[in-house]
Amino acid sequence: MEERYNATTLEGKWQKIWEEEKTFKVGETSDRPKYYLLEMFPYPSGRIHMGHVRNYSIGDVVARFKRMQGFNVLHPMGWDAFGMPAENAAIQHGTHPAKWTYENIANMRSQLKKMGLSYDWDRELATCDVDYYKWEQLVFLKMYEKGLAYKKSSSVNWCPQCQTVLANEQVEEGCCWRCDSEVVPKELEQWFFKTTAYAQELLDCMEELKGWPEPVLTMQRNWIGRSTGCEIDFPLDGSLKKIRVFTTRQDTLFGATFMSLAPEHPMALDITTAERRQDVEDFIARIKKQDKIKRTSEDMEKEGVFTGAYCINPVSKKRMPVFLANFVLMDYGTGAVMAVPTHDQRDFEFAQKYDLPKIVVIQPQGEALAAETMTEAWTGPGLMANSGPFDGLDNESAKEKIADYLQQEGIGKKTINYRLRDWGVSRQRYWGTPIPIIYCDVCGVVPVPEQDLPVVLPTDVEFTGEGGSPLTKSQDFMSVTCPQCGEVARRECDTFDTFVESSWYFARYTCPDFPSGPVDRMAAEYWLPVDQYIGGIEHAVMHLLYARFFTKVLRDLGMMKVDEPFTNLLTQGMVCMETRSCPEHGWLYPEEVVEGKCSRCQAAAVTGRNEKMSKSKKNVVDPDNLISRYGADTARLFTLFAAPPEKDLEWNDQGVEGCYRFLGRVWRIVYENHALLGSTSMAPEREGGARNLRRVTHRTIKKVTEDIDGRFHFNTAIAAVMELVNALYGFEEKDKYPGAVREAIEAVLRLLSPFVPHITEELWSLIGHRDRLVEASWPKLDAEALVEDEKLIVVQVNGKVRGKITVAAGADEEAIKVAAIEEENVARFIEGKTIRKIVVVPGRLVSVVVA
Repeated sequence: MEERYNATTLEGKWQKIWEEEKTFKVGETSDRPKYYLLEMFPYPSGRIHMGHVRNYSIGDVVARFKRMQGFNVLHPMGWDAFGMPAENAAIQHGTHPAKWTYENIANMRSQLKKMGLSYDWDRELATCDVDYYKWEQLVFLKMYEKGLAYKKSSSVNWCPQCQTVLANEQVEEGCCWRCDSEVVPKELEQWFFKTTAYAQELLDCMEELKGWPEPVLTMQRNWIGRSTGCEIDFPLDGSLKKIRVFTTRQDTLFGATFMSLAPEHPMALDITTAERRQDVEDFIARIKKQDKIKRTSEDMEKEGVFTGAYCINPVSKKRMPVFLANFVLMDYGTGAVMAVPTHDQRDFEFAQKYDLPKIVVIQPQGEALAAETMTEAWTGPGLMANSGPFDGLDNESAKEKIADYLQQEGIGKKTINYRLRDWGVSRQRYWGTPIPIIYCDVCGVVPVPEQDLPVVLPTDVEFTGEGGSPLTKSQDFMSVTCPQCGEVARRECDTFDTFVESSWYFARYTCPDFPSGPVDRMAAEYWLPVDQYIGGIEHAVMHLLYARFFTKVLRDLGMMKVDEPFTNLLTQGMVCMETRSCPEHGWLYPEEVVEGKCSRCQAAAVTGRNEKMSKSKKNVVDPDNLISRYGADTARLFTLFAAPPEKDLEWNDQGVEGCYRFLGRVWRIVYENHALLGSTSMAPEREGGARNLRRVTHRTIKKVTEDIDGRFHFNTAIAAVMELVNALYGFEEKDKYPGAVREAIEAVLRLLSPFVPHITEELWSLIGHRDRLVEASWPKLDAEALVEDEKLIVVQVNGKVRGKITVAAGADEEAIKVAAIEEENVARFIEGKTIRKIVVVPGRLVSVVVA
């Protein structure tokens, strides 16, 4: 055995062995219970970053721990490989997106393998592989048959200079990222998935997601946004047309004094009078360029324009001017809002600005509000007023009665509304899954026949970033024969949103080579749902909601039976680091700061805040450099020890050094006692000093097991093992009790194995084991070893610690009191005084009160 720990040599050795022996390959025939552990798969950007190191280290601990506990663990890895960066690289550097993507995958795969992660690499997939996306095309066709996929007109970001559609990420401060032209909205026909068909089920099933963080569930509930209320029709004055609104506050209907429409509302220009038309058109053009999220923010100035039209309040019969307002969106409700300025702050501010009337219809208990003197809206409860037959009712009771009245009179109806909208999946880009649709002048929209799948993404496409979808430039791709009438037709030139690929990849991992469909139902029923899913909270709404939707769709298409994809979810925190900058050279990489100075100009480097590691601010650590210097085990250990997984991790070079030194201590304790450890069959002694060491050993086993299993308290688990290692160094009877020493060292190796698999596997073999540690079982707790013979108890006198006593574990209270007051130092402090009271806290404390 070498005297010193050499990470580079032994890590390469064990990674090679695990790969050659296919140690982590799993199937469905095992008699062990299944466990499916999955981390969100990465986009192949080219290099892994410390966020990847942390995320995948967390997952690997759980996977290895469950494996040692006797589970048949599925732990796959793949690539979320379609997307804009590949296409941008093609435009900027003349590289084909496929070449760029596959080269990046190769590099990142190599980096991940250097971390010793326990992946079943035989299940690796990339979503840009035709063997993957052809099944996505089949799912789309099935959804189209069931009415779950449809096409309609929708607004997109349009660059008039490049003549192309831009993704939201390509719009920078309202301008095209490429040519700086002002981006304008444009209506285009696009494909949608009917997520709204599952809105209620998506809400209801959240009750079953007990293993999800509450903030994620709250975000999803808010995103789905279920609200109950009424749809009410407001007749237009002098017209047979009506404006329909949805409101949850029908109790305030008598107080509605004006109407607010979204600038995008289809009636906006229809109802505008001739003299108001120019102002209205100017307002619409201006507001449509504004970000929709900003438009609804509380600090956004409320502004609008009068259309010249009026509608009639259906209960008060008062005329209400109709405005267009910037804070009303077509994406929620009907795109029209009955404005009640006395009971809605937004409407109040709008009414103040445009001098619109106010009517108080809810009076708070014990007060009498007057519209003329109000300084803000009253949004609390109260008694109904100025509301005809409903006066005097409390407003909550009045909601139901007014809803009944509206329904009875044919003015409105009770309605459930959702904020959730159908998912627009068309992207006018190249690097994505082609949508399998054909357009025929005779037959119209024609789905590609299943037997003609896949529709393969062509490779002979020119990338300029101009002139619309790149696929339209490939005549071989676009030109097709109509499968129904045989006439010349054309293909759909849009591709799917890349979130479609990531919405079902977890199911394909269960059967990556299945040749007969998207999912092998038998394999899916064995593995799904995913027992533990790990990823960033930034995916709380989009990815996680789409994956839940897709699971329900695949279930209803008969492809699998689970209702939910992920039983438990862990959202890990970010990796942060202090920024450093130079007055002359801007942001500095850590290696550009030498002794607190910029290495280029010697100016003092300015230390900034701890922020998420990012290339733009150069506060990054290259995992390759870290692994080259310290080894993968140290990199893994630091990211797991420095902070609980759900919290942000603040980078600390001294912490990395400390973890490396700890692994050196683990190596050395084995090295120094190597000759003592004997054979693997050596049994631990159970008498004398061995009892104390065994107590620490099994106390550590208990704590580490509890800390890992479902709690993810990796930092405290590692700290407990460090204490056990300290206890081993401090144990002075090693020669007398070698069996207890061996048991403690084996426990250290087994308990650390999920965190630092290379060094522990090497030491396991060096102490005589022929089987692999990765195949070994989790250490068993000996409850008897935890039983203490004696207890150390603190003694206080008048609240101050004055001594410590050691008593038999089973000593009764009177014996403990006697021992306490006889303790030498305690006796000195109570001498000559009257003992008023002695309180014994079992196993911990004796408190003596004297006067």
